[in-house]
Amino acid sequence: MLTNKHFWRKFATHIDYPLLFMLFMLLLLSLFVQYSASNESVNHVLMHAGFGLLALLLMALVANIPTQYWVTLAVPLYVTGILLLLGVAMAGDVVNGSRRWLHLVFFRIQPSEILKLAMPLMLAWFFHTRHATLTLRDYSIAALLLLTPTLLVAHQPDLGTALLIAASGFYVIVLAGLPWRILAGLSLLATASLPLLWHVLHDYQKNRILTLLDPSRDPLGAGYHIIQSSIALGSGGLLGKGWLHGTQSHLDFLPEHTTDFVFAVFGEEFGLLGNFLLLSLYLGIILRGLRLSARAPDLFGRLLSGSIVLSFFTYVFVNMGMVSGILPVVGVPLPLISYGGSAMLIVMLGFGLIMGLDTHQKLNKS
Repeated sequence: MLTNKHFWRKFATHIDYPLLFMLFMLLLLSLFVQYSASNESVNHVLMHAGFGLLALLLMALVANIPTQYWVTLAVPLYVTGILLLLGVAMAGDVVNGSRRWLHLVFFRIQPSEILKLAMPLMLAWFFHTRHATLTLRDYSIAALLLLTPTLLVAHQPDLGTALLIAASGFYVIVLAGLPWRILAGLSLLATASLPLLWHVLHDYQKNRILTLLDPSRDPLGAGYHIIQSSIALGSGGLLGKGWLHGTQSHLDFLPEHTTDFVFAVFGEEFGLLGNFLLLSLYLGIILRGLRLSARAPDLFGRLLSGSIVLSFFTYVFVNMGMVSGILPVVGVPLPLISYGGSAMLIVMLGFGLIMGLDTHQKLNKS
């Protein structure tokens, strides 16, 4: 029987400390940003800190779960996620015109969050069991597995989350060895279908794209978010206005300043130099994650880890692009900086998976 000392030593061997340090620094930085963005609300920051501590604990626990358990959970978790999405479509709560939440007895969940991890987990399992004899038919089945939850989430409508789920699965398919000719053909097909997709979009989604091209067309409506975030980022200059001295957020010009547009608060108060340091921290996390992914001992680990890291990059890129006015506003939070417990827990669970997949022994094909 292991002593407490041996238990903690074994527990600690599954934690990657360089990655843990960078994630902790990002969470620590988020406390300062949230304090300012929430107009110096101590309760708000304490709640955010509580989510952060819980997320760190979850990450450490997940890192110590053997890979075999995740292989076993892949199919049940994916099927459960699909059933919950169907439940949302039939009996979900409608909030602000979108049906995204589902009541389950004493609590309410957003099933699309589950699919952010269930999707790459399912496809990593799928390719792991077939990697020796992959055919075009296998890639077609994988595409169907990917399209099913993506379309269900897009129908809610929640285009931002649908794109993130699609990206997480797409990364697995590409990393599994999708031939570049097929990838090029799909890219051309997607580009050619854009005029047709335009007619499928909801009116508010079309409006967001038109507003991206010309925010001044509706400065007090659809263009308000982009205009105010651009003012905040631009007014920060090189060194920023200083912590707690951002006018756009403190005077309530900037919408959603603790969640989707928190990067604008950060840029206004810490300036271009602060943005560079934040980007450097994100880049360090991504590079470290890719290194752990590359040395995972089996295909399942490499595919799942790679998808999680590239999805994290996508979250950062989409949010910063949205706030900067180079992408449409799609409601994607800035990872570990934006306020929100469920998003933070999902991100840290993913990094716990990456750590565990790196340190646990190689799987058999079965």
